[in-house]
Amino acid sequence: MMKRVGIIGVGASKFGRRDDVSVRELAWESIKEAMEDAGVTQRDVQLVVAGSTAYRGVELYPAPPVSEYSSLLGKTPIRVEAACATGSAASFSAVNAVASGVADVALAVGFDKMTEVDTATSLAIGGRGGNYQWEFHMYGTTFPSYYALYATRHMAVYGTTEEDMALASVKAHKYASLNEKAHLRNRVTVEDVLKSRVISWPIKLLDSSPISDGSSAVIFASEEKIRELKIDTPVWIEAIGYGSDTSSIARRGEWTSLRASRDAAAMAYSRSGRSPTEIEYATVHDCFTIAEIMAYEDLGFAERGKGASLLREGQTEKDGRVAVNLFGGLKAKGHPLGATGLAMLYEVTKQLREEAGPVQHQFKNYVALTHNVGGTGHYAYVTVLSR
Repeated sequence: MMKRVGIIGVGASKFGRRDDVSVRELAWESIKEAMEDAGVTQRDVQLVVAGSTAYRGVELYPAPPVSEYSSLLGKTPIRVEAACATGSAASFSAVNAVASGVADVALAVGFDKMTEVDTATSLAIGGRGGNYQWEFHMYGTTFPSYYALYATRHMAVYGTTEEDMALASVKAHKYASLNEKAHLRNRVTVEDVLKSRVISWPIKLLDSSPISDGSSAVIFASEEKIRELKIDTPVWIEAIGYGSDTSSIARRGEWTSLRASRDAAAMAYSRSGRSPTEIEYATVHDCFTIAEIMAYEDLGFAERGKGASLLREGQTEKDGRVAVNLFGGLKAKGHPLGATGLAMLYEVTKQLREEAGPVQHQFKNYVALTHNVGGTGHYAYVTVLSR
């Protein structure tokens, strides 16, 4: 029988260009904060899952130095990678370790130093995110170009506009301006977004998440351990859903939606017994602005083709029908690949515990969700949480 699992501590570093720290120091920032938040020490942690893509850093095998620097030697048997969903893959592994009884307390830490290579090299690495031979090698498709294909198809089929996508950027920057750990804290207007440099039409610079360094950590514990530690504010993992799709997006057919996201959401809703209408707060994978609009539809917050309406009507703002990405999202808070999925859990935990300060959403039933996509939809994880 699987055990009930709760989050007892969360931590996150400041996102952005972090030339001031090594990758192990960067990871320690979030690990230290998570342990202090939970009121535990390294002695209490029985297992650590490290999530990092490491493709853009000098430490290609970063788990050992991070483990050693954090005094967690002997407790880091796993390093996982799932592209942009690496942090969620780490949490999935840690949660299952606790649920199955392998450990009573497990820590998942995600980190990446993506600015250790230049932008051109980073784009070349990102272009290999799908099928190298048929996409990057043959056609030179970069990561923004993958999402430009989704955007142009969404525009053609549903009439979504560049102005609609710009609204997602304006919302992200507005909330990131209130988040001291966010990478980009400047506010922007729709006009600013539309006038920004075209990266791969219709994707422009201000439609894109920045290349960031950062780390996030989450500590999970069994219900029995939570009682023993006398923690009175756990955030419960109700269910985790996952999905995947072809390596080449050319084989996916319709490009207005991500099958991996739909499958992950269906599994998470089924296992938790929840429906999309019960979700009051969500962090969704907005690596590009069109991704946020597709996420609304894939998660069931809006009908297919109606995602942009939520933005226009303000329903995903603070205290809206389903508030989304009130810490700035990937778009403005930043997107260090290994950290992102765990940063989403950090954000949701803060919201459910009513510790989100100026961006605190008003809950009725305290039900929330995280949605993290790997690659161009190669993987997706959806986690339903409650307090």
